[in-house]
Amino acid sequence: MTSAEIITIGTEILLGEIVDTNTRYLAKNLRGLGVDLYRTITIGDNEERIADAIREAMRRADIVITTGGLGPTIDDPTREAVAKAVGVQTEFREDLWAQVIATIARYGRTPSENQKRQAYVPQGAIGVTNPVGTAPCFIVETERNAVISLPGVPNEMELILHESIIPYLQKRFHLNDLIKVRIIHCSGLGEGTIDEKIGDLEKLSNPTVGLAAHTGVVDIRIAAKAKNEIEANAMIAEVENQVRERLGSAVFGVDEDKLENVVLDLVAKRGWKLVAVESGLGGSLSRSVPHTASLSALSVDSLTQALRAAQAASQAEAALGVAANVETRSADMVMILPNGEQTHHITYGGPPRSLPRWATNLALNWLRTTLEEMG
Repeated sequence: MTSAEIITIGTEILLGEIVDTNTRYLAKNLRGLGVDLYRTITIGDNEERIADAIREAMRRADIVITTGGLGPTIDDPTREAVAKAVGVQTEFREDLWAQVIATIARYGRTPSENQKRQAYVPQGAIGVTNPVGTAPCFIVETERNAVISLPGVPNEMELILHESIIPYLQKRFHLNDLIKVRIIHCSGLGEGTIDEKIGDLEKLSNPTVGLAAHTGVVDIRIAAKAKNEIEANAMIAEVENQVRERLGSAVFGVDEDKLENVVLDLVAKRGWKLVAVESGLGGSLSRSVPHTASLSALSVDSLTQALRAAQAASQAEAALGVAANVETRSADMVMILPNGEQTHHITYGGPPRSLPRWATNLALNWLRTTLEEMG
């Protein structure tokens, strides 16, 4: 199977000034081509370190994709770093310079002298047109590798990826497979418990199964490599059925499903209205449930009274209250439905700042499972 590594370049990423979205975008597209992505890394604007990273990646992977560092300034060292990594010099290319001139001319300007840097690429590289930016891209080929250097600007990178790079990769590496992923969302069971129930599935080689714990939610990833989508779907379905059978009501959705939306849909299907009261959550519940009142610190009794009042005032059939206490790392939950009231006290052992989201998700899941049990 063809393998790849991604190197994002930019000191501004390491300093936290900007967020790297290119890696995620590239990863999803490589997955769609059936390429195994083994490693991603971010390197600052340092020619030697970038060259070292590229050389290491070339030893491990067939495809090495860099993003960033193709601008006209001194701190855009990707061209020189790639050349150093493959043992060649850079060369000026008239065709690429013509691209730079034409792009800048669209803005009614002429290029400055330093922008000539963008027309230099490693000797023998394949030039790649950038139809929406001034930085031409390039591909350096070896017997095994393709080192592909793309701009760091996301909309430029994405367009070039689809117009030029994906067709190139499909032809060069005979990419006829795909990797399809299904994410199963669970709540109400911890990661450890889920691992005990499906641990044998996590040892599969294709599809592969992995866990990712969030705050009150655990995701199960099923990834299948296949020749086509029909085959991949069948492979995933077989494993998904086993997961659902073993985890039961802990599964609340897949892929883009969100816990709050699942709950709101269950309420809406009954023709009900839902109101909520939160305390100590910093707006976490109100961001999930539209009709939520935020109050100061509440005991379970005062939370219940506030929730009864909110329900009566809005004539809602369902009401959910959550009051979190960071000092005690605990939360109280109250649920009022036409068939009665329930309260629930939970304790939390994780980071205090995650308590609001954790309590919100557990309360939403409590309401979800109750509504599902009611039929």
